[in-house]
Amino acid sequence: MFAVTRNARDGRKRARLFSRTGASVLRIIFSLLITFLGLLLVTFLIGRILPIDPVLAAVGDHASEAVYQRVKEEMGLNLPLWKQFFLYISNIFQGDFGRSVLTSNPVLDDIKRVFPATLELATLATIIGVSLGIPAGVFAAINKGKWPDHIVRILGLAGHSMPIFWLGLMGLLVFYMKLGWVAGPGRLDSFYLDFIEPTTGLMLVDTLIEGDMDLFWNAVSHIILPASILAYFSLAYIARMTRSFMLEQLSQEYILTARVKGISEHRIIWRHALGNVMVPLITVIALSYASLLEGSVLTEIIFAWPGLGLYITNSLLNADMNAVLGGTVVVGAVFIGVNMLSDVLYRVLDPRARR
Repeated sequence: MFAVTRNARDGRKRARLFSRTGASVLRIIFSLLITFLGLLLVTFLIGRILPIDPVLAAVGDHASEAVYQRVKEEMGLNLPLWKQFFLYISNIFQGDFGRSVLTSNPVLDDIKRVFPATLELATLATIIGVSLGIPAGVFAAINKGKWPDHIVRILGLAGHSMPIFWLGLMGLLVFYMKLGWVAGPGRLDSFYLDFIEPTTGLMLVDTLIEGDMDLFWNAVSHIILPASILAYFSLAYIARMTRSFMLEQLSQEYILTARVKGISEHRIIWRHALGNVMVPLITVIALSYASLLEGSVLTEIIFAWPGLGLYITNSLLNADMNAVLGGTVVVGAVFIGVNMLSDVLYRVLDPRARR
């Protein structure tokens, strides 16, 4: 009798758990959908507000009025604004971002070709920034008010103050032209461009798949400088936030209790305090990563890095609005996705968030 009652009670608990989980998933999906629709509305309005005629960009300055009107109808620009917006949404959800005037390819195909370069650059920069930024922030916190703390704070302030284009130009001047420690702009030397068939689009991964170590080290020599410059900005932000979080944790009563119990200082700092800090740091790292994915435009221009930022910039300079808006939608979608992932990880690592 008691076993039946306990089983029924456990069944009701599982049912309530599944119900709450399902409701939470639905709320997340609904929130993502609303956010994405807001992103589409903003990009749509940008495309209509900018003083660039997409029809003229497609047909050229010397097209006849008849050709101009025919292309305008084909692009749906003769429809009322609300119909244009729903047509725009429908095409986006079908993966149709239009055709690029600059390359004559579907915009989605162009984005698939250039996005891996940006992904590779931002990922390596984030790995470097996290690997150095977290220890630097912890080191500054445990030495508050001392010279290590001052050095980390000055480096963090400089990272937020110096223009990235200036750092890129100085890096090329010193490490490429003067010292010759790294390779120049691009992802590979022009000599190697025909030696590799893209598989993933990530040059470091593709060269390892090919098993050609000369190609791999050439790709490393090209990416290390732009990745390090981007990593410096990520490092400055992560180190500053880590220091702030650690100072808050080190002042908590449980830290004092652990010290009274005789637990080693190394374990207190790197296991207990940093363990509690890692939960909010996930959001910081995710935001830093997303900002590198969307904000590496100047770095890609300076280093001729054939990524999404350079593609959007060239498209904007050539009034290729389909490519500009398509790239903007992809960047916004990535930012939304990274934020959603950080929220999921936050809930997984922090039981309080799950409750």
